[in-house]
Amino acid sequence: MQVKETKAEGLQREIEVVVPASDLEARLQTRLFEVKDQVKLKGFRPGKIPMSHMRKTYGRSIMAEIVNQIVNETPRNVIAERNERSAMQPEIQMTEDESEAEKVLRGESDFRFTVSYETLPTFELKGTDAIKIERPVVEIAETEVEDQVKRIAENARTFEPKDGAAETGDRITMDFVGKIDGDAFQGGTAEDSNLVIGSGQFIPGFEDQLVGVKAGEDKKVEVSFPEDYGAAHLAGKQAVFDVTVKAVAKPDELNLDDELAKKMGLESIDRLREIVRGQIESQFGQATRQKVKRQLLDALDGDYDFELPKKLVEAEFNNIWTQVTRELQQSGKSFEDEETTEEKAREEYRKLAERRVRLGLVLSEIGEKAGVTVSDDELQKAVIEQVRQYPGQEQQVYDYFRNTPEAVQSLRAPIYEEKVVDHLLATVDVTDKTVTKEELMKEDEDEIAAA
Repeated sequence: MQVKETKAEGLQREIEVVVPASDLEARLQTRLFEVKDQVKLKGFRPGKIPMSHMRKTYGRSIMAEIVNQIVNETPRNVIAERNERSAMQPEIQMTEDESEAEKVLRGESDFRFTVSYETLPTFELKGTDAIKIERPVVEIAETEVEDQVKRIAENARTFEPKDGAAETGDRITMDFVGKIDGDAFQGGTAEDSNLVIGSGQFIPGFEDQLVGVKAGEDKKVEVSFPEDYGAAHLAGKQAVFDVTVKAVAKPDELNLDDELAKKMGLESIDRLREIVRGQIESQFGQATRQKVKRQLLDALDGDYDFELPKKLVEAEFNNIWTQVTRELQQSGKSFEDEETTEEKAREEYRKLAERRVRLGLVLSEIGEKAGVTVSDDELQKAVIEQVRQYPGQEQQVYDYFRNTPEAVQSLRAPIYEEKVVDHLLATVDVTDKTVTKEELMKEDEDEIAAA
């Protein structure tokens, strides 16, 4: 086999491989000899079929298997021998000349093909001693816990029918039809819809106009959809809802006691408070983690600048762009609604793709040097978490991961990344900074995307 590099520009490589016809013939003869005893042909005893007859009958199909094996194995072996790592699956280009291909399958011609790929860049890891991280933390006040317990209690309240006018806190059952310029709009119609007045579930101004209504009463509710409303075709529009009130109910007394906890399946109100505190700590902890990780990634991104595999960036950009355009389509918005253009958006998201690829390569190199690994148990836990997200379809989801190894491996990357981040946070300067809940939960404009 002859291997010749025909292109080496930056990270791009092209290798020409030539397998002489004599090598193909040798492989063919070996393979024919191996299967000779397994073949049954009418008129011949097992193992007594002449090689010339074997070649005539099976030569072409076996040569096709040999060629396929060479194409599958050679790129990986050649790249390994060159001490290179391919960024993505190498591209194989063979002759498109049918007559030439037939000559190869008949063993009359050398087999030539090219292997094109991009190598992963090599770069020197930098120290992390200079990286300083501020970890925002929130001291959970008892009032925060109590407010959350109260919200739970309000959601668990029962309601009794009421003859009089509806007041704030009462629940009304209603039918309604929403109209814009006299025409009903999609998603603006419902029957037997329950609404607790003052809960803030509906558009601003809607609930206020229902104070004082009684069962059996019809009411026209006029509102304006917010300018930033999720559905672009409704944002900023004036609407009129024809409401028919079917029932009014008042809530029972709000008591934060053991009886409330028992409704939740708990033994006491103190246990409920304990669980609520744990949930708040988890919520704040996730927000803290997000901001700490963002600071770390920003610092790493500023420390490294090297050539990136173009196809790897393109693949990442396509993933991002597909998600962006899908979300725009689902919300009914356009790039103009987001105060940008498609051209500017593409430019911004390509930079994001470059950042993600660069940081992915840096984290991978750091993790490899630090000996970070993902265990089978960790992968199995990740699969179980995925299964739990699809109640009622657990078996189908589990079967999918069991039968699709690449799907399981796709769960490995985020686990690996988080473990590398943990490793780095143990090596950099991290100081705690007490902040308010509002400061912690505030999202930077591009925080989620960039992280």
